[in-house]
Amino acid sequence: MKMRLILLFLVCFSPISFAKIPPRLFPSSLDDQLSSKGKLSYETNYFTQILDHFNYNNPQTFQQRYLLNDKYWGGSKNNAPIFVYTGNEGNIEWFTQNTGFMFEIAPHFNALLVFIEHRFYGKSIPYGGDKTIAYSNKTTLGYLSSTQALADYATLIIDLKNNLTAIDSPVVVFGGSYGGMLAAWFRLKYPHVTIGALASSAPILNFGNITSPYSFNNIITQDFKGESENCYKVIKGSWKQIEDMAKTKGGWEKLRKSFRICKNYISQGSLENWLYTAFVYTAMTDYPTPSNFLNPLPAYPVKQMCKAIDDPKSGMDTFEKIYGAANIYYNYTGNATCFDLNDHSDPHGLSGWTWQACTEMVMPTDGNNKESIFPPSKWDYNERAQFCKSNFGVEPRPNWVTTEFGGYNIERVLKRFGSNIIFFNGQRDPWSGAGVLKDISKSIVAIVAKEGAHHVDLRWSSKEDPKWLKQVREREVNIISNWLSQYYQSLNEIY
Repeated sequence: MKMRLILLFLVCFSPISFAKIPPRLFPSSLDDQLSSKGKLSYETNYFTQILDHFNYNNPQTFQQRYLLNDKYWGGSKNNAPIFVYTGNEGNIEWFTQNTGFMFEIAPHFNALLVFIEHRFYGKSIPYGGDKTIAYSNKTTLGYLSSTQALADYATLIIDLKNNLTAIDSPVVVFGGSYGGMLAAWFRLKYPHVTIGALASSAPILNFGNITSPYSFNNIITQDFKGESENCYKVIKGSWKQIEDMAKTKGGWEKLRKSFRICKNYISQGSLENWLYTAFVYTAMTDYPTPSNFLNPLPAYPVKQMCKAIDDPKSGMDTFEKIYGAANIYYNYTGNATCFDLNDHSDPHGLSGWTWQACTEMVMPTDGNNKESIFPPSKWDYNERAQFCKSNFGVEPRPNWVTTEFGGYNIERVLKRFGSNIIFFNGQRDPWSGAGVLKDISKSIVAIVAKEGAHHVDLRWSSKEDPKWLKQVREREVNIISNWLSQYYQSLNEIY
């Protein structure tokens, strides 16, 4: 048995099932609460953006959305800073609502906040905003790339500063996950536009065999094994039991009842993908406080999953134990009566990532050794290439990211020409294995949190936050303060 899944969200293309897209991502009631309290406010704007920054013979443009909060901005006369979020592979409002750190530090810095939506996502759709046309073929989708997106950000930022008469206002870019990768690359590619970048949970080394394809799932395995040896063993052994049950007479009905699957559809692959998704995303969002980023989850959801598995009330029934764990991810609110394995909805507009993963974002994460919590498997580039050829008529370019942005010998290379980047990684995050985990220079700093999950530092703060998380954020604020102080000092020297 070999699982296959495309995890479109959070920079992930893990080909466990080429037919399955992520489960429903629920609207965030927590975000609504924050908005009603006045913590979250922004105005929506659109910028006429160039479709192809690298071809003078293409005059086409599109409307790119960006969100702006000037509540605390000190103004252009004071050269107050501009903090820009480099948008991810989805609706920019979703990422804005879940990046409370920027809103919380804006008063301290008197900063203008700008959240720019990535082309081909949300409402920033070329070809008149018609997604059907924009996503129709490889010719139109060919304009969906990280290099074009970075050029978008540079163009928009420069135009915005001109319009605000804020030429000397320093820009700091922020991003988490794919957005974090873009923030780091933006600082390297456009140092004349931004003075520094906070790249949170940015797996910029997940290319070109720099990071082992076993790293991602090894960290997930350790997350669960570290909580409970029994929990790990139950999950690890469940895949074979599901496979065996599916082969028996009446096995499908037994599996359907055990996992409370709706009666419209069930298959071995879809059930395995459904469970895999729950374990992967729970490991990624193993936050120390309750969250609502993907689904409503309790604090330390991995621990809660293992408690469900280890609960003696479930006896020796493996399926009941695994259902109890999956229920933490999919139904923590208790509202679901059954689970739809045929739900292909995409409420946050993430589907464009499949194209990116078939062109430049070739990030091997599929390896599972014999100790893995998932069945043994190897990363197979040919399988990816076959899928991409079949679906888009394109061949992936697995070496393009390292050609365009680098990655090999990164410590030596960035020490020579880079500066002012914070790389944050939490070691409970499966993507951390492909992140920068050591300081490269005095100004290219790696902050590593042993208990941290996926871009936990960018979340809204809570009085329940552990001490280590508060210290991470304090350190980030201090580093950004130093960047700004150095900038203003150099500005005074010039004038």
